[in-house]
Amino acid sequence: MPVAVVVGMQWGDEGKGKIIDLLAENVDVVARYQGGHNAGHTICFNEKQFVLHLIPSGIFHENKLCVIGNGVVLDPQALVDEMRQLEETGIDLEGRLVISDRANIIMPYHGTSDKGRESGGGFQKIGTTGRGIGPSYADKIARAGIRTCDLRDETYLKERLQANYQEKQKILKSLYGSELPEFNFLFDELMSYRETILKYIADTHILMRDQIAQGKDILCEGAQGTMLDVDHGTYPFVTSSNSTSGGACTGLGIPPTKVDRVLGVIKAYTTRVGEGPFPTELSDGDGERLGKVGHEFGATTGRPRRCGWFDAVVARYGIHLNGIDALILTKIDVLDGFKTIKACTGYKYKGKIFPDMPADPEIVQNCEPVYTEYEGWSESTVGVQKLDQLPDNARRYIDELTKLLETPFMMISTGPDREQTIQLDPLF
Repeated sequence: MPVAVVVGMQWGDEGKGKIIDLLAENVDVVARYQGGHNAGHTICFNEKQFVLHLIPSGIFHENKLCVIGNGVVLDPQALVDEMRQLEETGIDLEGRLVISDRANIIMPYHGTSDKGRESGGGFQKIGTTGRGIGPSYADKIARAGIRTCDLRDETYLKERLQANYQEKQKILKSLYGSELPEFNFLFDELMSYRETILKYIADTHILMRDQIAQGKDILCEGAQGTMLDVDHGTYPFVTSSNSTSGGACTGLGIPPTKVDRVLGVIKAYTTRVGEGPFPTELSDGDGERLGKVGHEFGATTGRPRRCGWFDAVVARYGIHLNGIDALILTKIDVLDGFKTIKACTGYKYKGKIFPDMPADPEIVQNCEPVYTEYEGWSESTVGVQKLDQLPDNARRYIDELTKLLETPFMMISTGPDREQTIQLDPLF
């Protein structure tokens, strides 16, 4: 009954989509446990590129069951649009996609609230995508959310939505001067997606329990990364859910005793999108080069990502927090041609060195990274499939990271395609 959880180790965008797609070939179930359609997983194969926002990255492999867990927040339009796009490419979803009947639904008023809060009015700008993810999670915690199971009972759904609508109308008008569309418009729009969604919803806690009991191999995937976790990330510049490994248990209804492995996906350098502290951020030619060569633009929004050197403080924090058994290194090829490569080993603030991640945003925002330098390589690593075929200095850099993090690498990605991968150890 092997269950593995794959998490991002930085601020998201580590290349989890490719890794989940690659590992999915050897499992029976791929299950998404948190986040919304504000994140995108990019998958490349057969010279084609696909971007998924909600549906698990295993959907491109035949006979794999894909589960959207209760920890995910769903925008009905985004979900149905993504389903249709997959069907147009020849992907059959029936019998392969299951959506939790406990997942919360993102409503239009959530997006209005998100955008209003980001646009000013005295609130701190977080750098969200404005897609309503945070306000939807806020309603979930406030016990005011609409869930997919509510779609089964039209009368009950209308009553709950009417109560929410009246409250949101007053709040949004007062805070942001925003007017919502007429209630009937919102209700009818939600109902237009109802039949499609109802075909796929089920009690996924029972489903996952049964899959585990049957000895099926299960891969759990999240969105974003460790440093965006609402409890453990660079708060308040975080997402609104638990993107760390513990989120897989609450977001899928899997007992922690059933998780066998936790794998961390980490870039050979560091990026983040949106606002917030980023100690190793580069504002020079090296940062610009990392962004250009690494194609560092958000898969969902197209926003350019901020780029910086590898941060071992972040990496060690993620390893301990998630209980990482093995790491998967991505984008080593982006470092090709750099004469010198750096890795941050500590944060210096007011004369004190912090080897571990501090909670105080003032320290993280204003610290000076303590760097160790490594000699780069001029040869190309793109598409290399065996470790001994990498340039000597690339292997040394990987060895140094292994020592620095005291955690082995299971896989090394040398490009965006499935085949551009060095497999060092099996998943299970």
